[in-house]
Amino acid sequence: MLQTVVFSGLEFSPLVVYFPIAFLFSALTRFILHRLGWHDRIWKVAWFEVSLFVCYLALIVYVLGGR
Repeated sequence: MLQTVVFSGLEFSPLVVYFPIAFLFSALTRFILHRLGWHDRIWKVAWFEVSLFVCYLALIVYVLGGR
């Protein structure tokens, strides 16, 4: 079960923590694709990056969110 994050007496959704982690993973993947030269092979770059972020976010919620 997802738990709230308490910071200075305020409760935040756990997605406040999960979003930056997913963004860092997607940015790292994007950097690696650029360095390898594979970024040019992607047909719709914007759709790929959004779907990559969503997949990373789902993975992080699954792994860190508990079952």
